Amino acid sequence: MFNNLFKKGLKRSRETWFGRVMGLFDRATIDESVWTELEEALIGADVGVTTTEKLIAQVKERVEKDKLDQPAQVRAALKQAMTGILRLDSRQPQTTSLPDVVLVVGVNGSGKTTSIAKLAYNAKNEGKSVLLAAADTFRAAAIDQLKLWGERIGVEVIAHQPGADPGAVVFDALQAARSRQVQKVIIDTAGRLHTKFNLMEELKKVRRVAAKIDSAAPHEVLLVLDATTGQNGLAQARYFTEAVGVTGVFLAKLDGTAKGGIVLAICDELKIPVRFIGVGEKVEDIAPFDAESFVDALFD
Repeated sequence: MFNNLFKKGLKRSRETWFGRVMGLFDRATIDESVWTELEEALIGADVGVTTTEKLIAQVKERVEKDKLDQPAQVRAALKQAMTGILRLDSRQPQTTSLPDVVLVVGVNGSGKTTSIAKLAYNAKNEGKSVLLAAADTFRAAAIDQLKLWGERIGVEVIAHQPGADPGAVVFDALQAARSRQVQKVIIDTAGRLHTKFNLMEELKKVRRVAAKIDSAAPHEVLLVLDATTGQNGLAQARYFTEAVGVTGVFLAKLDGTAKGGIVLAICDELKIPVRFIGVGEKVEDIAPFDAESFVDALFD
């Protein structure tokens, strides 16, 4: 099932930029023009200049070392190099304390609330009890949207009035989860305040409140990135990582971009594992990230 979701999410990328990459290996021989066109295609697919240069250098080294002269062999070497970059430890951080607290961050419009619903649905499918915390109190619509998702998937949402202190929402949610022995708490947060500084300070405060209830919390900080933003997503990831220590990425709207190479740039330049991909509006449109499945779907 998950392989099908990867294929669905990468359909546009596979048919455009990575289709061009595939075409390069249909040629009889590998000459300098292939490397030049490969570089252009990878950069065009949002792999990024730095990561593209690293990939090509690794493949060239392999070609020379193993005396590869068949295009199919070079293609296989490229797939292995890409898989190597993506194969960061994407397993969920382990915690011995309950509840397991996940802080979800990201800019408005990234698909954050829908991604939270998918995470909650996924956890419920694993047999876990889940509670959502509506700590994006700056937008009434965000609270309403999270409540609506909670009703749809049968998960309780702890919320205060719009404009309330986000830290108070988190405190109440974690206290409620402890008293009810809930296994997982997923916290929604604001994606935009008046300045970037205000936003990051607010997120730091939310994190501190969680740590007062459990010194190890949050156990995971997931950054929701809109795959269609491409290289801008890298800048976002850097800001959020500096502020709250992002531990993983939920790459949303992957099916909406032809530039799926951004995943390689994130893993290579930031060394942050992609934990999940989102490929649609339904709650079941979520898949745990897997490097081999991702690369196979690009080249299939």
